[in-house]
Amino acid sequence: MNFRRLSDLPSLSSSLLQSGTGAESNAGHHNMLLLIQLRWIAVVGQITTIAVVIFGYGIALPLADLLKVLACLVLFNIASHLRWCASRVVTNRELFLALLVDAAVLTGLLYLTGGTTNPFAFLYLLQVILGAVLLEAWSTWVFVAITSICLACLSLYAKPLILTAGPSNGLSSLYIQGMLLCFALNASLLVFFVSRINNNLRSGAAQLADLRQHAAEEAHIVRMGMLASGAAHELGTPLATLSVILGDWRRMPEFRDNVALLDELGEMQTQLTRCKTIVSGVLMSAGEARSESSTKTTICTFLDEVVLEWRTTRPAVILDYTNHIEQDMPVVFDPALKQMICNVLDNACDASPVWVGFEAMREEGVLRLVVTDAGDGFPAPMLTHFGKPYQSTKGRPGGGLGLFFTVNVVRKLGGVVHARNLAKGGALVQVTLPLAAISLE
Repeated sequence: MNFRRLSDLPSLSSSLLQSGTGAESNAGHHNMLLLIQLRWIAVVGQITTIAVVIFGYGIALPLADLLKVLACLVLFNIASHLRWCASRVVTNRELFLALLVDAAVLTGLLYLTGGTTNPFAFLYLLQVILGAVLLEAWSTWVFVAITSICLACLSLYAKPLILTAGPSNGLSSLYIQGMLLCFALNASLLVFFVSRINNNLRSGAAQLADLRQHAAEEAHIVRMGMLASGAAHELGTPLATLSVILGDWRRMPEFRDNVALLDELGEMQTQLTRCKTIVSGVLMSAGEARSESSTKTTICTFLDEVVLEWRTTRPAVILDYTNHIEQDMPVVFDPALKQMICNVLDNACDASPVWVGFEAMREEGVLRLVVTDAGDGFPAPMLTHFGKPYQSTKGRPGGGLGLFFTVNVVRKLGGVVHARNLAKGGALVQVTLPLAAISLE
């Protein structure tokens, strides 16, 4: 079990951008399923229309030939349904071929029922509009040319359709009735399906924009990580020097015989140790571990150690820690995850210097960590842009990076971070991690 390091992030950013293609293909898959649904509606509508014309109006139609064409359409739709239920990647070429089949079937039906004298010839317009919405520009214009040629050929070659009354008879004319029915079908189907197709396209565009935003954030993390790694290297020497000086001071008579000064030295040594731990964590995140590695432990042991260490560095703060985990389990934790939890606790402490609440629970395959404070809560704009860099209430340059890194560390593990203000005052930050990402079982 290995966590991603900052040195791995360039390839991760690249994969996020490549997954944009997946977002577009997903929209294409939904649109293909809509075409299959529309085709079933067309089959039912065509069978109903043929039955009404033959048995209701007594107009002779080549029923056997019509049923053969419809049988071909049914078989094609069954094959399409099986094909696109098993695969989710739909290309423009495949959508184009599907629409060509629909146009061919419509041409065959119109050829057998009067060609352009059939009022349902206007259904070509429905197919052209669907093509304009679904297809790329080149394939849309090719489809327009093909349907235009089909319509022109039908005006020259088609089996005649003899209607009992012509267009001049007003609403009593079968042609006028068929044209009105065709218009109603075109309009209804266009409103219904084009709206759903647009929703699919908007959803795909929103997903792609989200992926691009994540890629930009990953690139930002890479730059910050490189900067932090360089700073950590530079800090290593002065921290080591300070550690030696503090050790020398503890042995000097002036400090050894003064209890108050010894306590101060102990606090300084504790904070210095914490600085060294942070430097080690930064170097490990950058792929340059000093000597540490991911730790095999259990959830409860890990959380108890994090709480104990944090309480040592913040002795004046009341940390109300409650562990609701009844069934412990073996896991592996990286220092980055430990830093993430401490960072959330630090932010809560900055907002509420007297009391901080921390709860841990395991439920439905996830580890849920909840940190609460008794401060003033998050400003509304910060909640709206929670987890974005440089969103801070502390008013100092470069602030807000802590929550930014917290959100990204959790996201690498497939988890999420939610924040909200409490009705009684204060704020709540909830971290949800899938157990599968950290489990050794």
